[in-house]
Amino acid sequence: MATITQRTGPAATAILGLGVHRPARSVTNDEVCEVLDSDDEWIQSRTGIKARRFAGDDESLVDMAASAASKALEAAGVTAEALGTIILATSTHAQHTPHAAPLVAERLGSKAAAFDVGAGCAGFCHALSVASDLVRGGNAEHVLVIGVEQLSRFMDPADRSTAMIFADGAGAVIVGAADTAGIGPVAWGSEGSKSHVITQSHSCRDLGSGASPVVQMEGTAVFRWAPFAMADVARAAVDAAGLTLEDLDAFIPHQANLRITETLARNLKLPEGIAIARDIVDSGNTSAASVPLAMERMLRDGEAAPGDTALLIAFGAGLSFAGQVVTLPRIAPTAPASVS
Repeated sequence: MATITQRTGPAATAILGLGVHRPARSVTNDEVCEVLDSDDEWIQSRTGIKARRFAGDDESLVDMAASAASKALEAAGVTAEALGTIILATSTHAQHTPHAAPLVAERLGSKAAAFDVGAGCAGFCHALSVASDLVRGGNAEHVLVIGVEQLSRFMDPADRSTAMIFADGAGAVIVGAADTAGIGPVAWGSEGSKSHVITQSHSCRDLGSGASPVVQMEGTAVFRWAPFAMADVARAAVDAAGLTLEDLDAFIPHQANLRITETLARNLKLPEGIAIARDIVDSGNTSAASVPLAMERMLRDGEAAPGDTALLIAFGAGLSFAGQVVTLPRIAPTAPASVS
């Protein structure tokens, strides 16, 4: 019998650089309520959101992903030609074929293997774990991970369960070899028995080729599940990394709802002094993009610093969930060159 050779890679991986794209258009609660039967006070009290970003009419999901990716490459000091794999997490690429990742690769001038991951709001954390394993397995030297969403185009603006919450954005990281581990083992899973609480259903929103599916959510069911089930997942991720909660500098959960974040933090009994991401206040819930966007906001605002230890956790449609402990990376010091 022939012997098959397998590749092996470095013992340790880390996030080498981070970049994001935030659409220019900021949408206040008052603007949302021009259609939605609600008001600013009600929305803030139940979600913590004051504003969110919506993509412009001429701004595609691929545009946003490529913009974030170019920043991540700059921050990491890595060229697009050096990428071995591109993994793009999204639920809002309008086409099943072609998927978005190869389109981003072409924008960047890369011939890397490129594929999409559909794990809802947990997609970025899923993709990050796969990227780390690809590098450690010797199948890629550098992996670009992107979380990107344009949820504003897949919502019913009159639906109180989604229209005030979801938003647009993109975040990207470069994963590569490191002298010491900067990405901990993933704690992940799914709860398919609850898959009905976040779904898509056909609506009259027109993307140019007929009715498009819009996101629907049972918000109360998500709130009753996430802060409690995810506390156990968070502890498992910290334990798997060989750390304790006291070792953490920052907690960066999926920006689903500020009340969920605060309840989850209380359930974890986080030590005083740990910085907690609250990017949702001005960015809304950007699904697969929310964790890298929140990470960048903390680094940009000085709430955390490169080299700090952070717990990432995300959960969403599926219901799928994933989390890991990471060492926070560098962010791009300047605005990126445009990608066209």
